[in-house]
Amino acid sequence: MDFEMYYQKASDYVRFEEEDVFKKEVIQAMNQDDVDDLHDRFYTELAFGTAGMRGVIGGGYNRMNPFIVRRVTQGFADYLNEAVPSGASVVIAYDSRSYSDVFAKNTAEVLCANGVRVYLYDSIHPVPLLSYAVRNLKTTAGVVITASHNPPQYNGYKVYWSDGGQVITPHDTGIVEKVRLVTDGNMIKSLSLDEATEKGLLSGVPAEVDESYYQMVLSDPVRAEIFAKDIPCKVVYTPIHGSGNVPIQHLLKTLGVDYHVVKEQEEPDGKFPTVTMPNPENPQAMSLAIELGKKVKADIILGTDPDSDRLGIGFPTDESKEDFSLLNGNQIAVLLCDYLLSTRKVENQGVCVKSIVTTDLLRSLAEKHGAECEDVLTGFKYIADQMSKMAQEGKSFIFGAEESYGYNSLADVHDKDAVSSAILAVEMMLYHAAQGKSLLDRLEEIWVTYGYYLEKVFSKDYPGSEGKAEMDAIMKRYREATPSEIGGMQVVKVEDLLDGSGELPPANVIIIRLEGGSKVIVRPSGTEPKIKFYLFSVSHKDDLDEAKAESLERQNAMIESLGL
Repeated sequence: MDFEMYYQKASDYVRFEEEDVFKKEVIQAMNQDDVDDLHDRFYTELAFGTAGMRGVIGGGYNRMNPFIVRRVTQGFADYLNEAVPSGASVVIAYDSRSYSDVFAKNTAEVLCANGVRVYLYDSIHPVPLLSYAVRNLKTTAGVVITASHNPPQYNGYKVYWSDGGQVITPHDTGIVEKVRLVTDGNMIKSLSLDEATEKGLLSGVPAEVDESYYQMVLSDPVRAEIFAKDIPCKVVYTPIHGSGNVPIQHLLKTLGVDYHVVKEQEEPDGKFPTVTMPNPENPQAMSLAIELGKKVKADIILGTDPDSDRLGIGFPTDESKEDFSLLNGNQIAVLLCDYLLSTRKVENQGVCVKSIVTTDLLRSLAEKHGAECEDVLTGFKYIADQMSKMAQEGKSFIFGAEESYGYNSLADVHDKDAVSSAILAVEMMLYHAAQGKSLLDRLEEIWVTYGYYLEKVFSKDYPGSEGKAEMDAIMKRYREATPSEIGGMQVVKVEDLLDGSGELPPANVIIIRLEGGSKVIVRPSGTEPKIKFYLFSVSHKDDLDEAKAESLERQNAMIESLGL
């Protein structure tokens, strides 16, 4: 490793960094001649890609810090001013992560310095409210400072366009190109927030925007009358130290729901001291909620991640309510979609949209009720894109889902929405309870009718400077030497989405279809150094226990065959 090269990069970084804590980290590595530390901080630059930017907080080009945020924002501002020469506008939100408020202010300072009109929230707000605010305020774009469900040491930067969805082509690639042109810290413009306010370039987000969102959610229930009925119901909720706390509590209170919040996880805290990872997908993150659920005899448990775009759900498994189970992401999607489809009349070519790695059971549900089901690439921005196209075509959006605990049923929110989905989940639970059924009872009825679908996801990490090369080699091996059988099941078709020959846009994804309806999807993450393996199996045996056993057997055979 070239110490002089890293030392020079470190010196340049320190010259332009505004936050002392990050300067000191780099200066210490320089003073100690710590070439390994400097290598890790400067061997590459934290890239703004088509999925935004996400990385470990700290000093250096390969970290999330004010300099990197300002550099990316300068490129974003350049793109905005070229795309909207008559005057662009942006609304900025941030969650409870460490330095989220600082990075949000850095973003506002650079945008305003470039003549962009900015609305900046004065408190933490979830992703769905930002998406709604972009549409409500009719801004050109939006930014959320968040690393979603990642570990505490991470933060990130997500960009939205005027439809309220995360940027896609051509805007994503266009912004990337502009960011790459910002090669010198001297190119970054900045204006203090006070000066920006005086010049009329900066203001807060009007309180009416939040209220408008709340009214939309409150007016959206499928069966609004269900909340007025005398159905015993206790809800336990945990925001996992994140931004869902205020809006979800407000909505539950307004609806008169008897709810209990996990006090240890109620206050915003970017260190997330009670969890290993602030993700409702992780059972450990929901453990305190389960403990409280047992104590108060809850009927349903809800959990949201820091930016409140992911929703976890737990339910009691017996009448004593002393044991609870957690639904997985596909099961939540199936239950919510089933509730919507079985209640709302499908009109105007109603459409459900799901990612390619989400259960195919949603397709069976949609088609049974006379609706369409469209597959899109992984990432809710592709679901949002379909929502925009559907509106133009006069089609009705019913539901969007990703297996990674992301759902939405509101046409005016174009991203995952754990806030409104949490309210929908309570309504759904109340409805089934009124029929004398638990969520598990309804799920088993669905399996008996449509077949037992089983899905599992494996993630393999490839960190460091050599990780990407290793990931590329693995994907190349699957492309050039796809096995003829997996788990004793013959491979019947291989779809390589990278060539763009199918209906979906080009993507680094391989779909391996097996006999009997099973399949394997191999996909590198767009934001993290990992490859994800998605395994799908299904059984249509009449006896549910036999169907479960057959589907599990097929899945286990795939796991063993792939060495996962």
